[in-house]
Amino acid sequence: MMKSVIAGLFFASVLGGLPAQAQTKEPPVPPEKSLKLSEIIGKIEKRDQFRYISEIEWESEGYYDVVYYTFDKARVEMKIDPVSGEPRL
Repeated sequence: MMKSVIAGLFFASVLGGLPAQAQTKEPPVPPEKSLKLSEIIGKIEKRDQFRYISEIEWESEGYYDVVYYTFDKARVEMKIDPVSGEPRL
């Protein structure tokens, strides 16, 4: 009986420590030399037939994933380089 109590406490302490480790990991962020997001949005807003931005999300692979719509209701998806503010090829 005592072994099972000790084993249970051991596993509980191991499992209880796992979420704390996950919280200490830093989230992926754009590089320091990146343009401000407002500058990137400004570049997108100057595109031909631009109407509005629907979504912007930072991807851990190193780019912004942007979805916007044009006046003719076309949906445009782009991967934007954070340093240049230009679409990735």
